[in-house]
Amino acid sequence: MDFSLDEEHKIYREQFRKIFEKEVLPYVDEAEEKGEFPVHLFKRFGELGLFGITYPQEYGGAGLDMLAFVIYAEELGRVNSGIAGPLIVQSSIGTEAILHLGTEEQKDRFLKPAMRGEKIFAFASTEPSAGSDLKNIRTIARKKGDKYVVNGIKTLITNGPVADVITLVAQTDFSKGYKGIGLFLVEKGTPGFKIGRVIKKLGNNPSPTAELIFEDCEIPVENRLGPEEGGFYSVMHLLNDGRIVVAARALGVAIAAYEAAYQYAQDRIAFGKKIYDFGEIRSKIVDMAVNIQAARMLIYRAAWKKDRGMDYAKAASMAKLFATEAVEKITRDAVQVFGGFGYSNEFDVERYFRDARLMTIIEGTSEIQRLIIGKRLVKHEFDLE
Repeated sequence: MDFSLDEEHKIYREQFRKIFEKEVLPYVDEAEEKGEFPVHLFKRFGELGLFGITYPQEYGGAGLDMLAFVIYAEELGRVNSGIAGPLIVQSSIGTEAILHLGTEEQKDRFLKPAMRGEKIFAFASTEPSAGSDLKNIRTIARKKGDKYVVNGIKTLITNGPVADVITLVAQTDFSKGYKGIGLFLVEKGTPGFKIGRVIKKLGNNPSPTAELIFEDCEIPVENRLGPEEGGFYSVMHLLNDGRIVVAARALGVAIAAYEAAYQYAQDRIAFGKKIYDFGEIRSKIVDMAVNIQAARMLIYRAAWKKDRGMDYAKAASMAKLFATEAVEKITRDAVQVFGGFGYSNEFDVERYFRDARLMTIIEGTSEIQRLIIGKRLVKHEFDLE
């Protein structure tokens, strides 16, 4: 068994880290202070070919594997989680349905501009009364001639305030339950579609998040993605990929917190010696390192299974559950290592702590991950696959 990255993926990590520290890091402080996303990064990432990491090159993607995307998300999360989220949406759940379900005309019209950073995308599924319970969505898209008339409200939508196109999850027929769920593309400026409240959050401050309102919003039939029904299973597939990527983003935050805590423990002197030399402090940092390595193995294993065409749903949920719960503990302990300074905004660990809290919620809560894993457990669960 070989647990090391091959040379190709080591190069990806080196390149991603170098690019993100040059292109993203200089904007972090201002973005955090203002709570605003540096929108020019969409265009810049498009110019650098940093969207659609796993998408075919013919559509403007990079044509790499899931493991490369995991490394991308990890390194971007390490620099800033609030900036990472919107950019990752552009490369995954915001546009992936177009790749899998879209016609060639839709790919030319929507996907290729997204990969160039010319159009910003959002994915709208969550509603005031439906988050993890996708079957309970109430937004309706009724077919009327050559159009669909959409009514409903979506909330907590990443990129909502800045998106040019919304990948919308809506019911076409309530009587059909989850089988009536479809996917649609709604363009900014469409009559009947408007941005509602811009939502302020505990952390991930640069990530633009909003409520979206649809009132007799008419969208053309050609903006439907795939068949009118069956979107439920497409969304489930998107979420499996998204769980791996969220886990990797959380891992990046955990690594940033570990690096900060380790360095501070080496530099800080108390009672005549480095605080790293005190058992309790060293134990916290050791636990951080162990949890980071364990999370990384689960995440990379899930990506490895996807890249080999294996069933990876359970592996994705395991990675997401462990990594996102681990980052909460890691960032909490990092604040503790810094003591009172960790609770102030003079050091980044305060931000890591706030940003980490989101990770156990998005792309399916920890509770949902446990339900998924529990349904898939078998007697010989711990045999190596």
